[in-house]
Amino acid sequence: MTEDDDRTRLDKWLWAARFFKTRALATNAVNGGKVHFNGQRVKPSRPVKIQDCYQIHRSNERFEVVVTGLSSRRGSASIAQTLYEETEASQLCRQSEAEKRKLAALQRPVSDHKPNKQERRKIHQFNAKNS
Repeated sequence: MTEDDDRTRLDKWLWAARFFKTRALATNAVNGGKVHFNGQRVKPSRPVKIQDCYQIHRSNERFEVVVTGLSSRRGSASIAQTLYEETEASQLCRQSEAEKRKLAALQRPVSDHKPNKQERRKIHQFNAKNS
């Protein structure tokens, strides 16, 4: 490790670990309260240390990761996966949430085609009556 890697900012590490596509998105997520360290909100400039535990909320996914490596450079996905280790509880929770989303999607009606003009009129009439 170099001197630079010993003092990696949180937003840079999140970007290097591929949790966010750009560093700006990582900074906005940290400022928006989507990243916590031991249950507390943090700043983007917080130095990351090995064995730190972070809770990361990204759209519908929630990760709880333990830092295993430091990097301020974005590398390949295989290298990024070596920078952290996701906890077992986090993996199980994410899998159960994904299953729930799949089941909810199956319950929604699916049309095999786009409604034509006549069908759209019927839909509008139905919505007007029920409003």
